[in-house]
Amino acid sequence: MNSNQDSAALIWEARFPLVRLEGSGCSSFLHGQTSSRVDGCAHGELIQACWLNATGRVQALLEIRLDADGADVLVLNGDSDSVADGFDRVIFPADQVRLGKRRQQRRMQRLEAGKAPNLNQVIWLNETSEPTSPWADLSPCNPTELEDWRNKQGWPLGDQELTGDTNPFELGLSNWVELNKGCYLGQETVAKLASRGGVKQQLRCWQSTSETQHVLESGDQLKLNNSRAGIITSVSRDKATGSSFGLALVRRQALDAETLQAGNNDVVVSIARPSTFCDPPARG
Repeated sequence: MNSNQDSAALIWEARFPLVRLEGSGCSSFLHGQTSSRVDGCAHGELIQACWLNATGRVQALLEIRLDADGADVLVLNGDSDSVADGFDRVIFPADQVRLGKRRQQRRMQRLEAGKAPNLNQVIWLNETSEPTSPWADLSPCNPTELEDWRNKQGWPLGDQELTGDTNPFELGLSNWVELNKGCYLGQETVAKLASRGGVKQQLRCWQSTSETQHVLESGDQLKLNNSRAGIITSVSRDKATGSSFGLALVRRQALDAETLQAGNNDVVVSIARPSTFCDPPARG
């Protein structure tokens, strides 16, 4: 990374709920309960994973870190109580896993325009440790900057993207799903979606094409030729231009459209594939 990219980067620092699992069977247990390959991963390596329900819908986004005594499961988005309760319901004595003490985990992530979030941009910190250079040299973002960044990059962290009814392929999280592993929660539905080579909707970035007095909101409908085309999920506003932008779930039949109409006033918005979007698997 060059110095210009460094100067443009921001740091997102926050504390997230962490579910602790203890016991020798943690890697196998998490391998079967999450969408990623956990068995065989090195201790200390961060693993991105979706926690799905039985029908393949995303219930939480997780970061997992194995160690010699068990595993830490950070809940990046979702209800940590539901994650802990869900794990607890399916733990059997033969699994050699038990729930440990829960805590808040300090986490930092470097935000860069045009780059999909990845684990090279993430560190976990102890409460007593401080980041070293180059992390310490970057500017912390405020909530508005974080929201603007994710809406421009297509990062589905909003409550209207992760509703509990969307699947990883719709959200551009195909790289969070390991298709070539054994059974796991939601695997049957995810495999069917992958084999069909298509989903009913996909996440897209949108932007109003001009300054407008009509304010768009999360939940506003999108239309194409008076037919339903999707729904706006997140909204930001560019103070300099007065235009709005954000994220939307766009129906498959409207994905090739360059513009759609939004809200009750048919505000024209342009539609673009997010730079960070990982396409669904192609038909097998």
